[in-house]
Amino acid sequence: MQKARYIRLERVSVWCGVVLMVGFLAAFAIGHITPPMSPTESPEDIVTFLEDHRTGILTCVALMVLLVPFEYPYVVVTSLQLRRVEGGWGLLSMIQLTTGVVAPLGFFFPLAILAAAAYRPGLHSADVLSAMTDMFWLMFVGNACIFVLQVWSIGYASFIDHRAEPIFPRWYGWLSMLLGVLLIPGAFVFLNRTGPLAWNGLLAYALPSVAYFIWKIATPWVLLQAVRSEEKEIAETAEARPVTV
Repeated sequence: MQKARYIRLERVSVWCGVVLMVGFLAAFAIGHITPPMSPTESPEDIVTFLEDHRTGILTCVALMVLLVPFEYPYVVVTSLQLRRVEGGWGLLSMIQLTTGVVAPLGFFFPLAILAAAAYRPGLHSADVLSAMTDMFWLMFVGNACIFVLQVWSIGYASFIDHRAEPIFPRWYGWLSMLLGVLLIPGAFVFLNRTGPLAWNGLLAYALPSVAYFIWKIATPWVLLQAVRSEEKEIAETAEARPVTV
């Protein structure tokens, strides 16, 4: 592949991350699923919520199904930049790639359950709809901690890159490490219905969501800088290559 085309595809892949972030925010707003409902809501209140926001929830899920595939080029370009840090495919780049490939499922399956609950709420009992909604929130918030290693692998790369201009800046490494720590309390939503560790709590939902939002803004910016530095390296290598007659 021509180097110019390769760099162009990398930039497009980075912008997929921006499309994802903007699309996710729009979809969640349309679906009225942020902020989360309380885990202590009665089954009757949950049925009312599903009936009142049925169209919004189903539209949200449809949008997410269309948006989620954009995660793959975004994950791949991140792994390719980690590969530059490691000098080839290594532990960090492979951890990021494999966990990133699984990441879209963490959105799709919980949302599919919520869509099933909202699809025909009048045909199911309040207890069934309540259980389905519980499954959605427990998976949606609780599964986030699975991706701690993905975030940390990217952050750690910034600490082992000793070039004059690291591919991933040090501040971004610390941001990634912080996000990884903030994702861990999500594991405890399965044990709590109230308080900061419930699925709508400060530690399990609010702080991780803010950190994730900041990280999702910072990551495309950092990746665009990384692609720019790769393009510069390719140009310098081409100039240094001896000309054969």
